[in-house]
Amino acid sequence: MIDPRRLRILRAVADHRTVTAAAAALYLTPSAVSQQLAALEQETGHSLLTRSGRGVRLTAAGEILLTHAHAVLAQLERAESELADYAGGAAGEVTVAAFATGIAEVLAPAIRDLADRSPGIRVRVRDSEGDESLTLVLDGEADLALAVEYRGAPRADDVRLARVPLYAEPFDAVLPGGHPLGQDPHLALADLAADDWIGPYPGNPCHDVVLLACEQAGFEPRLVHSSDDFRAVVALAGAGAGVALVPRSALRGMELKDTVVRPVEGPAATRRVFAAVRRGAERHPLIRPVLDALAGSAAGLPTG
Repeated sequence: MIDPRRLRILRAVADHRTVTAAAAALYLTPSAVSQQLAALEQETGHSLLTRSGRGVRLTAAGEILLTHAHAVLAQLERAESELADYAGGAAGEVTVAAFATGIAEVLAPAIRDLADRSPGIRVRVRDSEGDESLTLVLDGEADLALAVEYRGAPRADDVRLARVPLYAEPFDAVLPGGHPLGQDPHLALADLAADDWIGPYPGNPCHDVVLLACEQAGFEPRLVHSSDDFRAVVALAGAGAGVALVPRSALRGMELKDTVVRPVEGPAATRRVFAAVRRGAERHPLIRPVLDALAGSAAGLPTG
């Protein structure tokens, strides 16, 4: 009989590519993870892992078992959801991992709504970038992620996650106040190809969005200044340090001194935001109201 707890460890190793990283994510020691994997290999009668450089990868047998692990773990999530529903009364804590703008624009209003509609649900917020939040959910450190589409993100049909699309927003160009194109009624992204650029660090999903938009416009931006704080990005643009693309919601209520903000014509960078939970948990009586509240907050966002 295969122990489902060991299937969770197998999936963590598959996600993190090393025993050490998987152990850290699961709050176990590397030796404990190795022992559990060895026991799983004994249970199945197959070698499940092989070394690959400094990490490990799954063998063919490991990949087969991983496919079943996704299904088993999702079914266990469904079982927990139904048992919680049977127990009645939505009362408890839900941990939400979300990026800063998502917290301000969507999560905070959702928390206010939940206080009226589901007062028994307590939301605990973890500030994390859009790429980090999905890992926290898969590792069991968060119940729900507010995340951003980016290159390398889990696909929409990823069997480990259930997703709820929330909103999509454009990035606007932020130029220094004296920029030659500041008053041009038609601003295309390619018009800024020769400028110095300010943008998020690699690894931030918005960095990927900006680079992809510039690639589609036919150039690679010369990123001179880097910050993951959009207020800092706008301040640098106002100081004449360069130009930037900033999500529209991040600009609302921000001090835009000495800058010009312009929409970009033609295909432009777009931030697509979604909520994600572990597959099978989407009907949990604590999580479902939070998903509904997030969708309601997102539906009320201004589109302009």
